[in-house]
Amino acid sequence: MSTSRPPISFEFFPAKTPEGAARLRTTCQQLAQFRPEFFSVTFGAGGSTQDGTLAAVLDIRNAGHAAAPHLSCIGATREGIRALVQNYKEHGIRHIVALRGDIPSGMVEMGDFRYANELVSFLRAEFGDWFHIEVAAYPEFHPQAPSAEADIRNFVNKVNAGANAAITQYFFNADAYFRFVDAVTARGVSIPVVPGIMPIQNFSQLARFSEMCGAEIPRWLRLRLQAMGDDVASIRAFGLDVVTELCDRLLSNGAPGLHFYTLNSAGAVSTICQRLGY
Repeated sequence: MSTSRPPISFEFFPAKTPEGAARLRTTCQQLAQFRPEFFSVTFGAGGSTQDGTLAAVLDIRNAGHAAAPHLSCIGATREGIRALVQNYKEHGIRHIVALRGDIPSGMVEMGDFRYANELVSFLRAEFGDWFHIEVAAYPEFHPQAPSAEADIRNFVNKVNAGANAAITQYFFNADAYFRFVDAVTARGVSIPVVPGIMPIQNFSQLARFSEMCGAEIPRWLRLRLQAMGDDVASIRAFGLDVVTELCDRLLSNGAPGLHFYTLNSAGAVSTICQRLGY
């Protein structure tokens, strides 16, 4: 990591095949040149990828890099979470991204945890300060939040439960991020709130992700991308410019770092990092 630039981190999802795992190792190696603070690995809805999450985290660790597993609690029991996290601790893992998680289709039993702040409180009660705990933040507000104020209160609850830092859902409106940070700072939050960054490479994929997670694609951006149709090269070139400018504005105005949603691909992320001077 350049001493003149804030820290960055990269997010992966677990591979489902040996070929995918090999590609992920290559991607990790390519992105390691930017000396990230850590790599994180997602955890499927209802814990559906927990074995793959641990395997990927250990692969990253064995390659000499810091790694943080995601941990979602929806549908989980206290006993199950305790056993899983104890396994992480026994492997020497000291960094966790603690989330409520998406509700799997057809789930009836919600488990012992309703909200992420309950998971954070449980981790602190069971494991003290062993783990550095990241939580999620939503500058454009969680799609299931009853109101903006309720979502801010929920975030503050996670911080008060013992979170060390936060990573945001991706966004393309920098003002939404800065206003969110101002709002939570006014409520006493002092932990780093790191912007989550999504490269733009495929408009239909981005639109689908955004619909699922509640991230807004500004009208001007949506129309420009739609106008490019199937011109993949133009979409990617335009997307690189848009996302690089977003990152530059965020860092120039005090964002404490950047967290990239890589989708297990190094290309666009590498270009953005190089343009930013990493």
